[in-house]
Amino acid sequence: MDLRALRYFVEVVRQNGFTRAAEVLHVTQPTISKMVRSLEDELGGPLLLREGRGVQLTDAGRVVFERGVTLLEQAQLLRQEVAEVDGIARGELSVGIMPTAGHYMAPVIALFQQRHPGVRLQVDEQGARAQRQRVLDGSLDMALGLLDAAETGADTGLQSYTFARQKTRVALAAHRVGNAEQPLRWQDLRELPFVLYTSDFALHNAVQQQCAAAGFEPRVQLQTRYWDFIGDLVAQDVGVAVMFEHVIAKFDPQRVASRPLTEPELAWDVVLLWRAGHMSRAARAWLDCVREIYPQPLQGAALPDYQNT
Repeated sequence: MDLRALRYFVEVVRQNGFTRAAEVLHVTQPTISKMVRSLEDELGGPLLLREGRGVQLTDAGRVVFERGVTLLEQAQLLRQEVAEVDGIARGELSVGIMPTAGHYMAPVIALFQQRHPGVRLQVDEQGARAQRQRVLDGSLDMALGLLDAAETGADTGLQSYTFARQKTRVALAAHRVGNAEQPLRWQDLRELPFVLYTSDFALHNAVQQQCAAAGFEPRVQLQTRYWDFIGDLVAQDVGVAVMFEHVIAKFDPQRVASRPLTEPELAWDVVLLWRAGHMSRAARAWLDCVREIYPQPLQGAALPDYQNT
């Protein structure tokens, strides 16, 4: 059986569609469709039924999915064990990185590749919620994640290393902001249109929950996975956006400004996540690089000096 075809099939089920699976796997949709058909031909029958934009498992497909997840985890474990016979001179490491926080991992990637050039690094870009789930189900070795004050890694089967903390602010078109340090309360946003991240981002749910707690449902104009697109929409006054302060700092201040958000203020720990009891030697080496560059939690948007990494 072609493990690649099995992996594509499993990802289609996880993403509930071929298009999203193609984005996650960084291949074309026809490629995935062809591989899934070849798997169905080999096993002698349909595994998936298309339903609108989603998919539905057949009885046979359900068996293949459940067994396939186990087979893929065993194959990954085999690769890691073989690689570790030679230390980490070769092998693979899959790391999830949130699009809004890639700048934290750039110096880590540089240091890791300098020390372990034979390890094939696979980077997955999705929101924090999706990354967390992929670590839990074993499809990622480690991931950059977010934890709020009420969360811990222990109660979810995850372990974590905290290396930064970020606060949120309200981003608005610059002409709407007089005093950039005058706080806004959640209830002050009641009449304003919103631009949101998509639902796989932790901030999506946080905004929905805080608006509900303030007694209203946000009027959402558009949702997107791309922070820079959100900035363009805010600059054009399409809506306001609740974003991390380090992301807002990337925007042109002549076009996008911001104000503090209070009652409550949202602060998140930026963490590296991995499954408890599941860490390969390559993953331990990655964690070592993270700890070397970020030896203790950072405050705000501070970043290391790239020349010294």
